[in-house]
Amino acid sequence: MTKYWDKKSEEEIKEIVFNAIAKNVNYDEQKVLGLPASYLDKNVFNHDAAFLKDAPFLSTLIKNPNHIGCHTLGASESYFAGTQEIEKDLIKICAHDILRGEDDEYDGYVASGGTEANLQAIWIYRNYFNQVKGLKNEEICIITSDDNHYSMDKAGNVFCLPVQKAGVSDNGRFISEESVQAAVDIQKAKGVKAFIVVANMMTTMFGSVDEPEFYSTVLERDGLDYFIHVDGAYGGFYFPFSQKEHHLDFRNPKITSVTLDAHKMAQAPYGTGIFVIRKNMMKYANTKEASYVEGEDSTLIGSRSGANAVAVWMILSKYGPYGWMEKIFILQKRTTWMCEQLDKLKIKYYRHPSSNIITIKSEFVTPELAKKYGLVPDSHNAPKWNKIVIMDHVTIERLSELIEELK
Repeated sequence: MTKYWDKKSEEEIKEIVFNAIAKNVNYDEQKVLGLPASYLDKNVFNHDAAFLKDAPFLSTLIKNPNHIGCHTLGASESYFAGTQEIEKDLIKICAHDILRGEDDEYDGYVASGGTEANLQAIWIYRNYFNQVKGLKNEEICIITSDDNHYSMDKAGNVFCLPVQKAGVSDNGRFISEESVQAAVDIQKAKGVKAFIVVANMMTTMFGSVDEPEFYSTVLERDGLDYFIHVDGAYGGFYFPFSQKEHHLDFRNPKITSVTLDAHKMAQAPYGTGIFVIRKNMMKYANTKEASYVEGEDSTLIGSRSGANAVAVWMILSKYGPYGWMEKIFILQKRTTWMCEQLDKLKIKYYRHPSSNIITIKSEFVTPELAKKYGLVPDSHNAPKWNKIVIMDHVTIERLSELIEELK
């Protein structure tokens, strides 16, 4: 049962968003002289177009609210308090109703994407181990699976941390206790004392899912400090609805933070990654030098568009929880249909049963066919796999065309 997420009519959505905009600063009517910000340039963007009265997202874009900071922490820039409330409501929906967190036990914000949200987690945990445990960077390691998103390698580079991969099975794409132990042993031998675990909630290439208990079992047995972050950049708006029982949300006390990415399965505008973390952890990313910012800033990105938060909130409010469940149900059925057709042709592929990604062995797909249907390879240099992602536009009619050519 959801507490904060409900279905709203078009009129209700418009009323809430326009009321929020009205609570923000009005540069035309208020004596605001010190903000290095304004609405979008009127010489380029028409503020008086008649359609804007029925376009809350576009109106928010034009009003250009800056959502700098993390609004769940308390004080934020009061000039944009109206649309900040919508972002806070969005974080409640994600943390409580989707990720099963408890009330007032989380912080979060809308980031520039899943990569930034993942980097935010690594930044916080690195700083914690530096400041609280007195560890050097070379004593802290990011550990994830071989199927991880490249943002983990980027995080290792940016924050000067080693990155270690745990092997996955070729057919099931699963990590194992043995593969995690082997990865941990490599870094222990180099003097690593703490690990930042990144568990996958549907990988980008395979839609595969990690069992976080393999990480915690090994690390606790070896007496090592750790945090577990869940990379749900792809699966955050899908997997919780296709598989009810799992260990990758806040019901699991060993999970500290989660990334969701609304510009994938939620079909939001780009720039709508979402970062959610348990209380009392955002402080390790606080930049006190941002003293001119009301409430200071604990985010990697700094200034960011409030319109992006409004867009995601509008999408979730339009569907409501049951409408969203139905959307995922349809995509699951469509994915299963495609798998049945591939089975009939004896084509080898991988699909996690709760995923809408089908990754086909490249030996069954010619380069010409992959290009014609936009099948994404695991490597553009020497592909071993090509994937299909069953989105709203990937209909059975379109899939059947590919099946005919595969025959």
